[in-house]
Amino acid sequence: MLSIILTWVGAILGIAVLFAMACGAFVLDFDDARNSGRKRKPDVPETPPLRTDTV
Repeated sequence: MLSIILTWVGAILGIAVLFAMACGAFVLDFDDARNSGRKRKPDVPETPPLRTDTV
C-alpha cells in the first residue's frame, strides 16, 4: 500500500516539474518576443541629412 502511495506522489511531483518547465519556457519565449518588437538603437549612428538649400 505504501509503495502505491509513493508511486502516485512521485508521479504527481513529476507532472508538476514538467508543468513548471513548460511554463518557464513559455514565459521566456513571450519575454523574447515582447523585447524583439521594441525599436533597437542602431549600431552605426545616423548622419544628419545634407543641406541642399545653401548656395
